[in-house]
Amino acid sequence: MTDEQPRILVVGEALVDVVPDADGQPRDLPGGSPANVAIALGRLGRDVCLVTVLGDDERGRLVRAWLERSDVEVLAQAPAGGRTSSATVTLDEHGAASYVFDLEWDLASVPDDDHDVLHVGSIATVLAPGADAVLDAVRAHRGRAVVSLDPNARPVLTPDRQPVVARVEQLVSLSDVVKVSDEDLAWLHPGEDHVAVATRWATQGPGLVVVTRGGDGAVAVRPGGTALEVPGVPVEVADTVGAGDTFSGVLLDALLALGVRGTDGATVLRGLSDRDVLGAVMAAAVGAAINVSRPGADPPSRTELSAALGVPAADGE
Repeated sequence: MTDEQPRILVVGEALVDVVPDADGQPRDLPGGSPANVAIALGRLGRDVCLVTVLGDDERGRLVRAWLERSDVEVLAQAPAGGRTSSATVTLDEHGAASYVFDLEWDLASVPDDDHDVLHVGSIATVLAPGADAVLDAVRAHRGRAVVSLDPNARPVLTPDRQPVVARVEQLVSLSDVVKVSDEDLAWLHPGEDHVAVATRWATQGPGLVVVTRGGDGAVAVRPGGTALEVPGVPVEVADTVGAGDTFSGVLLDALLALGVRGTDGATVLRGLSDRDVLGAVMAAAVGAAINVSRPGADPPSRTELSAALGVPAADGE
């Protein structure tokens, strides 16, 4: 393992979440699942670049400034319509979020530079025409980088389940780390046991599949069928915006600290002890709990995460 800071490439949508404030009035908060993952990694001191689509408008400048404040390098292509995408968020009585999207995803290409980790997910992986550029990037990085996938289901944008499932299954087979929520699995594979789906996925390419279950914790499935349970983290929830994305970002950070990176990353991942995997997933759960304790997507800093885990703060690895 090299001492150089690992380079992380995140590909996917960045947008504005229109979220109600305490008085119920709408306010613009930067977001987008892959952008949130990039923010989580940037706040933990990682070298991270986000390839996305942003308009040269007020909302686009807001999103770019938010990313750059957390030390995320931004490579943004302009959307054909010129307008930065948005998601209007509705919160239920428990703070759980649902979304209505005004979104364009017409990414043309992804730079083919060497990176240690590639993370993709959410709308960007399944929404035409940009989804094909994401798939091309995954194929190009497979074996060169650790490939991470978070297949958020957004049926309001992609109501036809069959092609979405086919694309997600294709990406799963090309990935090393998959994080998926129980809600996403309920839409992707209705009626199927979530751990059974994760176990099947873990035979198709990934070295680790993690199913998140909100306050009920998570289960990590490894090749060979080993399922490791992680309990939920008690927390007073402000809202759930960005919770899964923070989980993904902190999980990748923890795996990087264990040497899961680059061309040897898949082998290192499969060689980790169950204890190491449990520790990484627990760290991700704690990071997500910090995020949900405050409004909007607001992942923890390295200092905040270390304090919550009871370990000394140390940037990077």
